[in-house]
Amino acid sequence: MIVKKFEAETMPLVMKKVKEEMGVQAIILNSRKKKTKGVFGLFKKIRIEITAAIESEPPETGHTVSEKDVPPRTSPEAGGQQRKETVRPLSSASAKAAKEQTEISAFLEHELNPEILQEIRREKNGTDPFWGRVRDHLHKGITEIPATSRPGNNKYIHLIGPTGVGKTTTAAKLAANAILDDNLSVGFITTDTYRIAAIEQLRTYARLLNIPMEVVYNLEDYRKAREEMKDKDLVIVDTAGRNYKDSSYVSELQKIIDFDEEADTILVLSMTSKFKDIEAVYKRFSEVPLHSLIFTKMDESGSFGAAVSLAVKYKKTVSFVTTGQNVPDDITTLPLSELTEQMLKEIETSE
Repeated sequence: MIVKKFEAETMPLVMKKVKEEMGVQAIILNSRKKKTKGVFGLFKKIRIEITAAIESEPPETGHTVSEKDVPPRTSPEAGGQQRKETVRPLSSASAKAAKEQTEISAFLEHELNPEILQEIRREKNGTDPFWGRVRDHLHKGITEIPATSRPGNNKYIHLIGPTGVGKTTTAAKLAANAILDDNLSVGFITTDTYRIAAIEQLRTYARLLNIPMEVVYNLEDYRKAREEMKDKDLVIVDTAGRNYKDSSYVSELQKIIDFDEEADTILVLSMTSKFKDIEAVYKRFSEVPLHSLIFTKMDESGSFGAAVSLAVKYKKTVSFVTTGQNVPDDITTLPLSELTEQMLKEIETSE
């Protein structure tokens, strides 16, 4: 297999380079945005880089002509007819290949996992329209995701995830809806002792909702807080956001939180992130038992491909998506099938 990197200012331009050099059979291995160095470190430009591969060198066009290579002689009229009949299928195939490359570019722009596109291109039903094959593949993957209980069926909900994804605001939304819609008694526990502002933010929500809140520093504190709230219907645990690349982060969480069967641990991710980034986050946090996913900042994202790709690849339910900062309104349950259709619609209108 021959692997090569291509780059250009836009996705269509870089895909054109791939097609010209490797042909329509090239497989896209990865795509990313990269910053080029500017003058004195200023005026940096964004370029698109694609890593593509092909099974072998394209066949050479030149070869020694033998007698069997020469077509039988025919009349000019017949020859003209033969040429017409040959050109038509070639033109149709080229048009189909060009359309497929355009669709692949659009899917990559919307952060769909490149592995999905590679797998679909290798499938035998290559005569079907590529767009429809992607749609069918995603919906088939959704049907294979195991059903999970609704968050809150267990008494405790742990919200974990990297910094800046909106875990604290999400905790407030879940608590407010549990109180207003389900008439549940709710309590807060926070392990986020790294930022004073985070504690005060959750404390403000606790006062507004008139519910108790406990701050914990270790596993003993955590267990005492659970005991204090044993009369509550639902306890939501907000955790500190840290750099997910820190290998000690999850082990530190395990020293503070009891990840037992009575709790639903939900990974909170931002829909504005790239697929490769949220996949790296998922792999880091999968060291603890994950119940489901919550995707935040849907209102700030123009592409849902990363969210759909992650859920399908790792067969995880998306329990909620958030669509703004308003508490308690901007949170909803959105079936993954509907999110997928929204993604496909966004891609279709952007082509």
